[in-house]
Amino acid sequence: MPRPLSATVHLDSMRHNLARVRACTPGAKVWGVVKANAYGHGLEHALRGFADADGLALIETEGAVRLRELGWTRPLLLLEGIFEPADTALLDQYGLNSAVHCVEQIAMLEQARFSRPIDVHLKMNTGMNRLGFRPDQFAHAWQRLRAIAAVREITLMTHFANADELEHPRLSVREQVRRFCAGADGIDGPRSLSNSGGVLHQAELAADLSNDWVRPGIMLYGGTPGGNTADHFGLRPTMTLASEIIGIQEIGAGETVGYGSRFEATEPMRIGVVACGYADGYPRHAPHGTPVIVDGVRTRLVGRVSMDMMTVDLSGLAGARVGSKVVLWGAGLPVDEVADAAGTIGYELMCAVAPRVRMMEADLENHG
Repeated sequence: MPRPLSATVHLDSMRHNLARVRACTPGAKVWGVVKANAYGHGLEHALRGFADADGLALIETEGAVRLRELGWTRPLLLLEGIFEPADTALLDQYGLNSAVHCVEQIAMLEQARFSRPIDVHLKMNTGMNRLGFRPDQFAHAWQRLRAIAAVREITLMTHFANADELEHPRLSVREQVRRFCAGADGIDGPRSLSNSGGVLHQAELAADLSNDWVRPGIMLYGGTPGGNTADHFGLRPTMTLASEIIGIQEIGAGETVGYGSRFEATEPMRIGVVACGYADGYPRHAPHGTPVIVDGVRTRLVGRVSMDMMTVDLSGLAGARVGSKVVLWGAGLPVDEVADAAGTIGYELMCAVAPRVRMMEADLENHG
């Protein structure tokens, strides 16, 4: 039989979270962000879970081609745009939308030959200081794009640095919106500003922020960019990472567990060995006390996570045995909670799930 470790993707939860996006931003079209292999969930699963999205957005050109091959006919957006002149042929052949964030990309489009019109998304740098034209450069970039005969629609886009903390003392969302509006003043075109944080806080930003398109990522997968919990926002986990107990050790006070002997028992303990390690994507740096669920009961990680195994405290779980079910994140244990204990973010945990982990699909809406 296969190793008892699997990541189950919940299509019903993906559809639910997409519906939450629409409820938060009524009237806006939705780009479902599926970069990094749909945040570790798999493009094939995302295609089914986000079938009602208005478009899908990602970074990887090969992923965009794969989505077309899988049958996606709606818009596809390359969030970082093209990387070399040859990529313009992909825009043409597969009907891709492209972000444009630098003069080099504009030059590639100016020199390309297209057999059909293309849509682009002109990015403004409003303080994130990664990609995009500064507000005072934006109009000139727009004019160059507008002069390209093949360019049809130009969507105006930016990215929020601190949408999880609206009044961030260094750079608030409202200040980024103000900069965007100043740089885009007098320029026609759809607007696309909000990532997950902007979507989740749309009600609070209603007086300042409006979108024709939104670009949710982490919230579609049942996580949040920070601030309140997923449950608070009505989001459901879309992935359950689950395994089993494959061994049990009875240890006495003073004995240690795992590499480096970092965990020392202060009293007699039962230790369960779980078939999951850092080679599967679980964070090696997760500390003692990181929550796990065994047979529906919360307990904790003890000892250092190794390549293929981790050890958990079974003290007080008298019924736990070899074969007991273990949930590492998912229903009852949000990925954000595990990530917070490990000093990281839920994005990283889901994206890090390794190829050797069996990927499964569940759909309660269709199968009961």
